Amino acid sequence: MDGHVGKFFDSVGSIFRGSDTLPWCDRDIIAGCENEVAKAANEEQKNESLMRLSWALVHSRQPEDVNRGIGMLQASLDRSTSPLQTREKLYLLAVGHYRTGDYTRSRQLLERCLEIQPDWRQALTLHRIVEDKTKRDGMIGMAIVTGAFGLVGLVAGGIIAAASSSSSSARKK
Repeated sequence: MDGHVGKFFDSVGSIFRGSDTLPWCDRDIIAGCENEVAKAANEEQKNESLMRLSWALVHSRQPEDVNRGIGMLQASLDRSTSPLQTREKLYLLAVGHYRTGDYTRSRQLLERCLEIQPDWRQALTLHRIVEDKTKRDGMIGMAIVTGAFGLVGLVAGGIIAAASSSSSSARKK
C-alpha cells in the first residue's frame, strides 16, 4: 500500500512543478484507493478514502474511470461540509470534464472554484490549460474549415476551367 500512496503523491506533485499537463493515475493506484475505501474503519476515513479514489479516477487514462469519478463527485457535491471541500470537488469535477473533452463545463466548474478561492494555484493552472486547449482546438477547427473551403474552391475552379475549355473547343469546330 505504501507504494501506491507514494505513486499517488508523486503524481499529485507533478502539477506543482509547473508542468502544463495534469498528472495521470494508473490502475494499480485506483485499485489501492478502492481497497482503502473498503477497509475504512469509520465514516471520516471512508469519506477521505472516497476523495482519494475520486481524485484517482478523474486522473485515469481510462474514460470509464473518469466518468465513474465524475459521477461519484457529482453525487457527493451537495453533501460537502465546508467551502474547502466544495472547492476540492468542483476542481476534481473540472479535471474529469477536461479529461472527457468537455472544456466548457470544465471552465464553468473552475470559475466556481475560483469564486471560492480566487488565488488557488491548481485551479488557475487548469483554467489556463483549458483556455489554451480551447484556443488551440479553435484554431485547428478554423484551419480545417479554411482548408476545406480552399479545396472546394480549387475543385470548383478546375471544373469551371475544364468546362469552359471544352465549350471553347466545341465552338472552334
